[in-house]
Amino acid sequence: MSFDPPARDGDFDSAINSFATYMGANLAALGLVAGDIVAFTAMLTDWNAKFPAHITAQESAESARAAKDLSRNTIIPEASRLSTRMEGSGLMTDAKRAALHMTVPDTVLTHSPVPTTRPIGTVDARVRLRHVIAFRDEMVPTDRKPDGVRGVEIWVKIGGTPPTSYHDCEFIALDTRTPYTLDFTGPDGGQTAYYMLRWQNTRGESGPWSETVAATIGA
Repeated sequence: MSFDPPARDGDFDSAINSFATYMGANLAALGLVAGDIVAFTAMLTDWNAKFPAHITAQESAESARAAKDLSRNTIIPEASRLSTRMEGSGLMTDAKRAALHMTVPDTVLTHSPVPTTRPIGTVDARVRLRHVIAFRDEMVPTDRKPDGVRGVEIWVKIGGTPPTSYHDCEFIALDTRTPYTLDFTGPDGGQTAYYMLRWQNTRGESGPWSETVAATIGA
């Protein structure tokens, strides 16, 4: 068995000083003599000097941080006020804005890239004559769409065999936010609906097709 030091400094300080006090008062009963604890006593003296100094330094640093934050939060609104006044002067240029660390307007049009990843679709068919189609990107583990994507194209084929391409399907919607709800009519009940999805960017350009997702339409 050995001394078990607590992880937190405050707890360690209490534990090591309790260790020293009890040991010093019970040397003989613990099988020790005064000479055995000379080195330990010097180390404890060093700790008892440096730990309070550390606490004082932390408190000073926290106080300095709070003062710094207050100064920062005070000067930013004033800099913003002056920036607004300068913008309204009619004399500003992009070079002046850059020198002043102000926002420089982006006048270069950046086109959205053609999507290169595929959506992954799932279908909730628990409600009669209704499918709720959720989708996400194969490379993004959340519901967020890839950058530059407007929405997902949803195509469906009802009944028969699975589609071999989107030419076998009917375009249903360009949905910008998951999920999409599709309601059917009575004659569709009991049939299988096959879905194909693909991303479309803000310029109307489409990416690769998803895997076909199938679900029965509840009658």
